[in-house]
Amino acid sequence: MKQTREKELLSASEAVLPEGSEYGRQQENENSSNVSRTYKARLFEMIFSNKEELLKLYNAVNQTNYQDPELLTVNTLENAIYMSMHNDISFLIAFQLNLYEHQSTYSLNLPLRYLMYVSDLYSVITKNENLYGRRKVKVPTPRFLIFYNGVEERPDMELLRLSDLYEVQEEEYWLELKAVMLNINPGHNQELLDACPTLKEYSEYTSRVRRYAKKETLEAAVERAITECIQEGILEEFLRTYRAEVKSVSIYEYDEERHMRQEREEAREEGREEGRMEGREEGRREGEERMNRLLLALDRSGRIQESVRAASDPEYLQKLFMEFGI
Repeated sequence: MKQTREKELLSASEAVLPEGSEYGRQQENENSSNVSRTYKARLFEMIFSNKEELLKLYNAVNQTNYQDPELLTVNTLENAIYMSMHNDISFLIAFQLNLYEHQSTYSLNLPLRYLMYVSDLYSVITKNENLYGRRKVKVPTPRFLIFYNGVEERPDMELLRLSDLYEVQEEEYWLELKAVMLNINPGHNQELLDACPTLKEYSEYTSRVRRYAKKETLEAAVERAITECIQEGILEEFLRTYRAEVKSVSIYEYDEERHMRQEREEAREEGREEGRMEGREEGRREGEERMNRLLLALDRSGRIQESVRAASDPEYLQKLFMEFGI
């Protein structure tokens, strides 16, 4: 059922990007690959695949002032082993390996996914190195960052740890991975949003889509948000250039987000129903045990005949329970 839903979402969101564009060339490379892609590109990834915008985002996060976009080396894996868990953006700068992920749904499993991503990246980075030799093989220092704009209320910043997922909790762990999650919804991390206008405008656009979708069809909500943002100078150039693709991807992302929320709610409801059933069964067993103890007490007291009245008189039954301390 879930796989069918994913196929429907993917087929409903197929978009053709302009030939020759940076993003278009990426799509052409994917089409020529023998590996089947099972993910759909995200709007966040589309916007920040532009090196100039990515450098501005990096500067805003790290409070640096790099000016040359060519200092960035984007190394997002296009044919990763874990095809259903594609990382949004990975790049190198100043001997650091930065992995950026956008999330509209809160998940404690992100550090585990990051571990898989960075393992693949290090394998590529060190493929020509002698890992069995005596010489130290140096690798870029990793940083894991999550940009969150989901509907679930979260603080401005959270630290997610791989160790939180371990079955056995220990005082010290032999393997740890920390990921910082930043809430980029309007009203959160205002200093960061002001430092990176494109991130702020992206936040505003996605917020409008979500808000309008509560009252209109999803397609109408996306179209309205795009039109308004262009008129107000919000992501204007990007939205004008990639209007059709943005509309397609936005519909897909929102539909996927809504589907995931529904799945979680169904799972919670199933859990609550299972709990209620278990509670009813537990209550039934306790009731039977309590009644058996009362019958035994009445029999020992030579008053077993009172059990007939107790069976048809709830108040008298409770009185007997209290009398015998049951």
